[in-house]
Amino acid sequence: MAQDTKTATPATAIGIDIGGTGMKGGIVDLKKGKLVGDRFRIPTPKPSTPEAVADVVGEIVDELMKRDEAPAPGTPIGAAFPAIIDDGVARSAANVDKSWIDADVDAIFTERLGREVHIINDADAAGLAEARYGAGKNVKGSVLAITLGTGIGSAMLFDGKLVPNFELGHLELDGHNAESRASASAREREDLPWDEYSKRLQRYFSHVEFLFSPKLFIIGGGISKRSEDFLPHLDLRTPVVVAELKNNAGIVGAALQAALHFKLVD
Repeated sequence: MAQDTKTATPATAIGIDIGGTGMKGGIVDLKKGKLVGDRFRIPTPKPSTPEAVADVVGEIVDELMKRDEAPAPGTPIGAAFPAIIDDGVARSAANVDKSWIDADVDAIFTERLGREVHIINDADAAGLAEARYGAGKNVKGSVLAITLGTGIGSAMLFDGKLVPNFELGHLELDGHNAESRASASAREREDLPWDEYSKRLQRYFSHVEFLFSPKLFIIGGGISKRSEDFLPHLDLRTPVVVAELKNNAGIVGAALQAALHFKLVD
């Protein structure tokens, strides 16, 4: 049975970011949105079944809880997961074992750890972190955080509040799944020069802009380190900025979402 959650507002919480190749966790300062100490990473098990992944989550939490900065034992844990998440249940399985589909991820992790765990889609976690602590802080109206990586991840925020499971990488665009043409992996796979890749990004972002008219685009993912190679080529009405939290966004957003879910922070 899960332990009781803390009644006092926690200064820190644990966030875990589950990916297809690696699982990483950290202790998050909930006021500043920054990691306290170093991340701890373990390769994602093969096969990445629920039992195997839950065991690695347990290892990561055990390591982090040994640290002086660790939150109180009852503090809920947040985890970012590469799937559509519906009330803690995975409705897809991107880059993890297909046995996760329709699995109650919240319940599996909560039972394994003996404490409350709350799951959030990985792109949603990154977007939430940027809205609270990063490039989208204090922006009113709709903000779209777009992660360009193996696919295209997306998160919609409105007045800083998450609208979950915006799967904009799967929009059909010119007869193609958008992420098959405009993701960072598509650029690498086709060995596209930056000017050609920028044309594909222009087409994608123009389409998304037309559909949703956001106040701000935030671009994340590893490719954001090369933003000077493509951002100057984009011609949009909407301002476009680079994500600020980089590779820690998933961890920070996961910890924050758990704290919000259990009403430990406002």
